[in-house]
Amino acid sequence: MREEFKRIDKVNYYLDVSETISERGTCFRKNYGSIIVKNDEIISTGYTGAPRGRANCIDLGYCIRRKMIPEAGKGNRFDLCRSVHSEMNAIISAARKDMMGSTMYIVGKYHKNPLYNNELADTYAKNPDCCQFCKRLIINSGIDKVIIRIDKENYKEISVNSWLDCDELLQGNIGY
Repeated sequence: MREEFKRIDKVNYYLDVSETISERGTCFRKNYGSIIVKNDEIISTGYTGAPRGRANCIDLGYCIRRKMIPEAGKGNRFDLCRSVHSEMNAIISAARKDMMGSTMYIVGKYHKNPLYNNELADTYAKNPDCCQFCKRLIINSGIDKVIIRIDKENYKEISVNSWLDCDELLQGNIGY
């Protein structure tokens, strides 16, 4: 007799690929992996890290943002952060014509922080979402949908059009 075989669904397959890509990230806080998929084909990938040719925080041994402003909280003073977000890296590695109508899959993991033990970053988020900078790039790229992993079984699916109707900056919400 044949054993029962359960095949992983495509959403979790692409989220697993994104999670593996996140392991290339170089941020001390959180590392994300993103992939852009169209017509069931991965067209681009990206992870969190300094621009090509610049030293990464893990290579420097410290976070420059935290060093300069220790009280800089989540979503503040991005101008001091060395990292390019995974979403941004995936977008700049693809042509807009290829991204039109595509889906972006995103997974974040805490860097080897003893408090979180390399756990998924959005497990603790009440409402996982992209930052304002990434939202702008995603809107302009032509991506239709964003899927963010919450935990191994759950994810959030976002229609990019919903960001057009709800501009958090106009409502006074900043950060991510």
